[in-house]
Amino acid sequence: MHSGDSILHLFHMTGSGSSESVCLLADAGASHSVPGWITVVFAVLLTAMVVALALEEKLHAKKSIIVGSFAGLSLILATVMKLLEFGPVELPDHTLKSLPIYIPSIDWGVITIILGASLFVEVTSRSGVFTWMAIVLTRKSCGDPWRLLVFYGLLTVLFSAVLNNVTAMIIIGSLTTVSLKKLNRNELMLGFLITEGLLTNVGGLLTLISSVPNIIVGKTAEISFARFFVVAAPYVLVATAVTLYMARSRFGIRGLKTEEEKAEARRLVDSFDPCESIPSNRFFWFSVVSLVLFIGGIAGQAALPFGLDQLEMGFVALFFAGFVLLAYRSEVDKFYSAVDWDLLAFFASLFVVIHVMEHAQVLACIGRGIAGMLSLPWPGDSVVLLSSAAAASSVTDNIPLAAMLAQILNTMNTASDSPYWWCVIFGANLGGNITPIGSASTVVAMTIIHRQRLKLTFGGFVSTALPFALIQIILAAVYVLIAV
Repeated sequence: MHSGDSILHLFHMTGSGSSESVCLLADAGASHSVPGWITVVFAVLLTAMVVALALEEKLHAKKSIIVGSFAGLSLILATVMKLLEFGPVELPDHTLKSLPIYIPSIDWGVITIILGASLFVEVTSRSGVFTWMAIVLTRKSCGDPWRLLVFYGLLTVLFSAVLNNVTAMIIIGSLTTVSLKKLNRNELMLGFLITEGLLTNVGGLLTLISSVPNIIVGKTAEISFARFFVVAAPYVLVATAVTLYMARSRFGIRGLKTEEEKAEARRLVDSFDPCESIPSNRFFWFSVVSLVLFIGGIAGQAALPFGLDQLEMGFVALFFAGFVLLAYRSEVDKFYSAVDWDLLAFFASLFVVIHVMEHAQVLACIGRGIAGMLSLPWPGDSVVLLSSAAAASSVTDNIPLAAMLAQILNTMNTASDSPYWWCVIFGANLGGNITPIGSASTVVAMTIIHRQRLKLTFGGFVSTALPFALIQIILAAVYVLIAV
């Protein structure tokens, strides 16, 4: 029996999260058959990969190349050190299938969700449906800066929940610059863009598919789409309101007071045409209906009849991507080229790295650190876990962090209703608001800010965003303690 299986077996015997489980994990990790120096070698390799990801821009290398290189090196070293067991893989019908050893280590459920959702959003965005929604909200604000910030803030959260955070920030950022320039409110641009960047990570908490850490942790913990929404929505609502009011005070975004100001602003916003980005009414409404069905299909996947639920969420995403692609059946190659293959290759490589680290007992060692943290008396265990995850994700990519912590909690046989899963989810998402490299959406926000020739340094972002992030993390810790 593999040593990792021994750990899992021991936790099955004791239950999750208890101090007894913690002790057994430590004992199991200490008695495994992998020599300690091998674990140290792979731990150094894992640390080097995380550092390389943090220095991605300075290395001028994409995530997929960085992690893919470490995945290849890990596989070579693990093979030479005889850590891996080669041979055919047994399928559910008990037939044996010969597969390369790195294929079964990849979580294809996560890969297919990202691929399907990305294709679906790319196609439906061509209909102008997202731009139409944004311009309608801008007109309804009547040019009032505070009302406009509230509308854009809510739209940011909505887009981040439905789309991915990067796409949401790109769309909202572009619309914001247009709106504020037309309103001659350039002095508010920095405050709007920073607020929207911070809200993408809050909105990314709303649903199971709103961010990659949600998908990884939710899938590992077997949290359904509906339960994820029910638990996360109240926090997202409160955190969004608090963030907007903090932005109003911090950036001096006030509402219009005089009738003259309101009339002039109303005249300007009336010049916005919501239909200017709609190439075809037929395709527009086709996209609207498809978007509703897509969200409904993802949300109700677990309740699909005739055993269709066994096809899982990734199939639903791919099915709807294929459905909307029928509208562009003669030029689908354009949409395939728009898929973020770097992200998909990054994930595939990351799963391979994690698989090798598990065989090298690196995860077991990290698990002992996490186990010691979880042995703290309540509520210290949850608070320390959430804040540690947030601190770590502020300087490293939150995706490998979430994958690592999810794997560790899974190895500890943590129950699906444990608050520990939510500590990882909240920490991994909200930590991205502490620094400009903490999340992909804040990186995009900084890019848009600099494109508008607004001055904001790395330190300037941290000093501005840190109060927002601390309040959001404190709110999350309190919420986990009293409501999860």
